[in-house]
Amino acid sequence: MHVEPVLPPALEPLRTLARNLFWTWNTDAAALFERIDRDAWEKTNHNPVRLLQVAPVETMQALAADHGFLLHLERVTASFEGYMARSRRADASGMSLDDTIAYFSLEYALTESLANYSGGLGVLAGDHLKSASDLGLPFVAVGLLYHQGYFQQALGPDGWQQEDYHGIDMASQPLTRIRDGHGEPLSVSVPFEGRDVSVAIWRLDVGQVPLFLLDTRLERNEVADREITGRLYGGDIELRIQQEMVLGIGGVRALHAMGIQPSVCHMNEGHSALLGVDRIRIVMEESGATFDEARVPVSAATAFTTHTAVAAGIDLFPPELVEKHLGHYYTGMGLDARTFLGLGRSNPHDDAEPFSMALLGLRLSGYRNGVSKLHRSVSRKLWESAWPQLPQDQVPIDSITNGVHLPTWVSHELGELYDRYLGREWRDEPTRPGLWDEVDSIPDEALWQAHERQRERLVYRARDESREVAVRSGTTSSSPSLGQALDPKALTIGFARRFAGYKRATLLFRDLGRLERIVNNPQRPVQFIFSGKAHPRDEGAKQLIREVLQHSRMPEFRDRLVLLERYDVELARSLVQGCDVWLNTPLRPLEASGTSGMKATANGALHLSVMDGWWWEAYRPGLGWAIGRDSLDDDPEVQDAFDSSSLYDLLENEVTGSFYTRDPDGVPRDWVRRMKLSIGEFAPVFNTSRMVGEYARKAYAPAAASWRRLRENNLAAARDQAEWLGRVTAAWDGVEVLSVEDTAHGDVLAGTPIEVTARVASASLRPADLRVDILHGSADAAGDLIAEHETPMSLVLQTEDGNSVFSGTFAPEQGGSVGYAIRILPLHPDLHSPFVAGLAKWS
Repeated sequence: MHVEPVLPPALEPLRTLARNLFWTWNTDAAALFERIDRDAWEKTNHNPVRLLQVAPVETMQALAADHGFLLHLERVTASFEGYMARSRRADASGMSLDDTIAYFSLEYALTESLANYSGGLGVLAGDHLKSASDLGLPFVAVGLLYHQGYFQQALGPDGWQQEDYHGIDMASQPLTRIRDGHGEPLSVSVPFEGRDVSVAIWRLDVGQVPLFLLDTRLERNEVADREITGRLYGGDIELRIQQEMVLGIGGVRALHAMGIQPSVCHMNEGHSALLGVDRIRIVMEESGATFDEARVPVSAATAFTTHTAVAAGIDLFPPELVEKHLGHYYTGMGLDARTFLGLGRSNPHDDAEPFSMALLGLRLSGYRNGVSKLHRSVSRKLWESAWPQLPQDQVPIDSITNGVHLPTWVSHELGELYDRYLGREWRDEPTRPGLWDEVDSIPDEALWQAHERQRERLVYRARDESREVAVRSGTTSSSPSLGQALDPKALTIGFARRFAGYKRATLLFRDLGRLERIVNNPQRPVQFIFSGKAHPRDEGAKQLIREVLQHSRMPEFRDRLVLLERYDVELARSLVQGCDVWLNTPLRPLEASGTSGMKATANGALHLSVMDGWWWEAYRPGLGWAIGRDSLDDDPEVQDAFDSSSLYDLLENEVTGSFYTRDPDGVPRDWVRRMKLSIGEFAPVFNTSRMVGEYARKAYAPAAASWRRLRENNLAAARDQAEWLGRVTAAWDGVEVLSVEDTAHGDVLAGTPIEVTARVASASLRPADLRVDILHGSADAAGDLIAEHETPMSLVLQTEDGNSVFSGTFAPEQGGSVGYAIRILPLHPDLHSPFVAGLAKWS
């Protein structure tokens, strides 16, 4: 049975506050719970529900009579109630409050006391939900409830990562079991091979956003099926496809069972791609439509975000495994194996190609995006085989650069400074023009003192935790320079993230002699704090952790380099808040975005990074440092050598000089100037309020409008579009650019109009079915066109032989080599994107 703690009436609001994760980004609310019992707050891993369960009755009675505590409780309660009563603040023109957005992700990082996450994907998902709540969007989210979550990390005496899994006590989490109208626990069924798997639904409130977590640990399920939601990224590839079935199919059914019928679904990576298939199934059953007809409104109302930069990061399933688990499901929708499997293949006709959930998600989405501007180009290259008739730069994948939820990550000290000089608007409206200009009004001394307190707190914590690791490993001796690890006044550089080969955690150690001179410079010492986990099956990444730890134990580095274990969101907060410099060294272009640097710069750290991910679009001279050059080397060894040398040069010649050059008051004026410029430039842009607002404008609002329009009159518009699409696809091989003529003769002056005429064979299609464009721009040294502009062409003549003549005009904007090409795309008035069919013809 579940037992609720008894609270004095005056403290009853604590129960409500504890059961909403609002406290995770409201530092005043977190301080309120810490005030109850600081030791218990730490022991419960910052879990207010568990804190109230274990708090002695005497403690609570004393707090009920504590006037100061009651005033604090009243203030937090008023803040929470005011927050929950707020209306929409995002610009989502075209959406109504009835247009629910459903966000699906395999992991969510919301609080350290619920290990439902492994790394950046989950952190981004958690921040996405918080900003959706801040902006008042009609938003719900869906995920899995893992009973053992992700592992806790420990380092053995040899430095090898060990994974410990601990069961999550659901009764001590802010979770509510969803019940039906009769008060009975609600569950839905997901069809597996020869059986149905029952799925329970739990609710976790994130401000105004409900997160529904799915759970297969029910007694009526087979023992093996109960473990589907046992661990995040646990088990083999068969368990992975089962988890993705529960997330995608079970998630859609759970929402419908609760009466939630989303207008828009957002897939955070390909793990939830099957949601598109089950939405199609529902539309088919409701309207009697075919698969192709039902696919039209579903795809138009689905968004897909890819975080992957390398093919190795994509889940691929053997065809026989997909047929085993999903064969009965798709045949029930009238599809054969080749048709269904083709949706997840670059070449739908290659029966040997494995099945990609990410490709299925891309194919069933109307809006697709990478997570930075550079990642858009990387994603287009990665997925260009799915659109073979389009050049790489026209593959229909957009970009929305990631951000971070500032109130979650900015320290309490710095947050109070922002409150004082910027106003509290930075928490709720961080993108407001001119807001962050006021950072310059913060006195240098006040900003520096706040940052120094954060660094000192981090250093003392790192000392304690590194000493614990040393005692356990039997390496407790220390060099005579400090007598203990780290110096609270020294330049502190942080490197913390998931350990993976391409992130190059050991780049710093290529020249140990040079590194030793840098860290032990008596006038300008430098120290490093590392942290991060490796995937349980990534042996190479585990070896990298071991190498870092071994280097930290060398006499010349022992006081200047530590590796902290048990990396989680709480430790990540300490690191991004306390470091002076944030180090990022991925091998370009493999970092899709990277958000840890955004968190650090919002806390006043300066970014020192390779030009990859978000830093490629963010970097400005004077606002941090760029390692290496903005180019790629074909040889990773050459790239490593060049980048490591660049890193050492920056540390020796620029970073340390700026940090240690102090005025008579002990303030590094140039460094603080850089801090202010960095905060003012990056905080208003690289936040999830801006990011979610972009999703609302670019994806959610258009998707909701398409969902409404295409479902009117029993899918009349969708049926028409599906019939048209089938007709166009069947006739497309006969579409051809027969000839092209233009009025350019000899040299042409910039700005001179050039008329282009194209004669087109339209096969059995009408000219109205075709969109003909002139793509024009500069030409590179190899003669390849850089299509910078497109100009539509108009039908001017239909010839007796059934062909069509189109004409258009463009004017070159500048001198040099200029080129153009003629492109034909299918054209339909209700098509939400001209690239939906993946069809194109070129001159």
